Amino acid sequence: MDNPFKKFFEPQDTNVIGVDIGASAIKIVQVAKVKGKAVLKTYGSLALGPYAGLTIGQATNLTPDKISGVIMDLLKEANITTRNSGVSIPLRQSLVSLIEMPPLPEKELQSMIPIEARKFIPVPINEVTLDWWLIPKEEDKTFDFETVSNQEPPKPKTEVLVVSIHNEILNSYSAIVRDANLHTTFFEIEMFAAIRSLIDRELSPVMIFDMGAASTKLYIVERGIIRKSHIVNRGSQDITLSISQGLQITPEKAEKIKRNLGNSGEADAKTIYGIIDLTLDYIFSEAGTVLLGYQKRYSKSIGRVYLTGGGVAMKGFLEYAKSRFQTEVVMGDPFAKVETPAFLGEILKTSGLDFAVAVGLALRKLQEFD
Repeated sequence: MDNPFKKFFEPQDTNVIGVDIGASAIKIVQVAKVKGKAVLKTYGSLALGPYAGLTIGQATNLTPDKISGVIMDLLKEANITTRNSGVSIPLRQSLVSLIEMPPLPEKELQSMIPIEARKFIPVPINEVTLDWWLIPKEEDKTFDFETVSNQEPPKPKTEVLVVSIHNEILNSYSAIVRDANLHTTFFEIEMFAAIRSLIDRELSPVMIFDMGAASTKLYIVERGIIRKSHIVNRGSQDITLSISQGLQITPEKAEKIKRNLGNSGEADAKTIYGIIDLTLDYIFSEAGTVLLGYQKRYSKSIGRVYLTGGGVAMKGFLEYAKSRFQTEVVMGDPFAKVETPAFLGEILKTSGLDFAVAVGLALRKLQEFD
């Protein structure tokens, strides 16, 4: 007979991993719960370019079986000791909408939301998996003075965040985790994981500026809730390819130049910085439009911009971003909520910038032990 008190005397294995399947690389972070705290055990990243005959840093479109193979290689290379995982789904492979509904009881809303969501989903509703969250109403702190007006007061609305993912996408990710021998209990859209690792209790709305290889994702978050998401179809690989074409060199050499020089403003590299600025100007122009549009619609200022993603690790990027945003700009710290070895502190400030999603996934997975 099994000892019924066994679980009280033997330590529980709380090791978990977050698996971020990006456009140009796969990132994995392993953490464990030790004395109630999340502790980093190991982490690693593998570029997908070489698996597709491309260079490091280039976006790929690998088949599910090849992605599974990359994950298994990374599990070995990073000395991962568990398969208990959460896995990300890219924002570009989902549809996120903020819709307004009448202020009805939650039970009635549950039946009405799928009907309303059909207006925003370009495929039959039975081909997608749908989820939604009711956004809590913000407390109205204004005084109610009796006024004389011919205008009717605005009718109250309930805001709902609706997320849909095509079933074929979910099936392909299920095949990936099965072939990689992962024990995955959830898939999560990358922006929710990034928010979990980067943001704490912010009093005012903030923007996350996540620059990857193929695109730059922009998220506006208020009270921990996504209020706006936007994808700019330019990323760090566009800078590499522009340098390659502008200087008539190979993408491999262009990538090295980008990584070594970045946007530091050195006088002897004006040509390179001019090429870099062409791509950055496009990205920051769109980011500025999203930020100002939100501020105008809701009459609220964005209090801070968090920079994250591998693309923002270029030298001088923070200074450039500060010159483009009229608000506080800081480098994100994906490992801020995880205890890490002291000797990794400085390394993670730069090399850890593209692990926000993987860390966020691992933190959610740890919650299963609560």
